[in-house]
Amino acid sequence: MNMKSTISMGIDLAGVESRPSGICILRDDFTKIFMVYRDEEIISIALSEKPMIIAIDAPLALPKGKTLDSKNCIRECDKALRDIGIRFFPINFGGMRKLTLRGIKLRGRLENMGFKVIETYPGAAQDILGLPRVKKDAKKLQMELIKIFNLKGDIEKKLNYHQLDAVTCAIVGRLYLEGNYLALGDPEEILMILPAPKKT
Repeated sequence: MNMKSTISMGIDLAGVESRPSGICILRDDFTKIFMVYRDEEIISIALSEKPMIIAIDAPLALPKGKTLDSKNCIRECDKALRDIGIRFFPINFGGMRKLTLRGIKLRGRLENMGFKVIETYPGAAQDILGLPRVKKDAKKLQMELIKIFNLKGDIEKKLNYHQLDAVTCAIVGRLYLEGNYLALGDPEEILMILPAPKKT
């Protein structure tokens, strides 16, 4: 009996196309990891790999009825993150504005092509999984991701912060496909998808 492969794509999106974005394709336990710049490169990889889910580290929606220039420009999923003690940058704060606009545009393009796209936050996912954040201990994070999720392929190479966060995003995508996830926020805005907390 042939079991269908689970394919998820994780994107650690940069705010502008002149800066690198990390990409991870997770096919079952095998990783392919890239660094790209332009939206067209991201879309090309998606069309080639045909992931079942694309998990992006970037704001992919605005608060209901608001713009980036609105006061209190905070979404329900951001409030939920704050309530569980996870820090984040507001979507209209500095460089987050450009990232938000790029994320919303990319989400729209990918969804128009038929892809399922979710928003995630690798720092929060790492916190929930009991892993160090990438900027705190990248080497330990990489080793733990390999060990916990039995990962193979490019994950075993030397990787940078963007790539490791993209791997984390791809893992969140896989957990979503498996139904092992936490969804925060208002579905009429967007849900923040994170790993389900471990049962105690």
